[in-house]
Amino acid sequence: MKKVINAGIGGRSFAMDEDAYSKLKKYLNAFRTKSKMGIQSKEVMDDLEERIAELFSEGITQFRNVVDILMVERVIAQLGMPDGEPYSEEGNDPISEIFSGSKPTKKFYRNPDNKSIGGVCSGIAQYLNIDTLLVRIIFVIGLFMGSAGFWIYVILWIAAPLAETPAQKCEMYGLPVTAENLMKFSNNK
Repeated sequence: MKKVINAGIGGRSFAMDEDAYSKLKKYLNAFRTKSKMGIQSKEVMDDLEERIAELFSEGITQFRNVVDILMVERVIAQLGMPDGEPYSEEGNDPISEIFSGSKPTKKFYRNPDNKSIGGVCSGIAQYLNIDTLLVRIIFVIGLFMGSAGFWIYVILWIAAPLAETPAQKCEMYGLPVTAENLMKFSNNK
């Protein structure tokens, strides 16, 4: 029988077996060492832990409520390391590439990188894969045709979150939330 540890990851609490906890701790330390992010290291590590917590939450069911070593290995294989290399404790890949392919999800956020006022038009354009200028023209036309464009813009500005963290920017662009992609967006500040 394995010892179970309660661990806080990404603001959530998980029951983990001792082997899984040890492996995850080694991975996080190796990731922190390889990232060399300086001031932004805490933000990247927080985003990484939030993503790990999301992946653990997806794998937990009422019949499987303890995070085991296989679940940790799947998450590590999916996220990788900041340099794009797979994580390895002894210099070899711990898992096959079977577990590394997950579909990224694209979410609607206001885009802070290409905003004129609130980033709504830029966020819509990014979500729909169309030109930002086209969306802005549609909103201006809507403004002159009974002010509908103004009210829709205001409602979306209030309702849509701003993509502030690297993980949110990955989701906005439809990229997988991997260590390599988190590094791309953490350098844009």
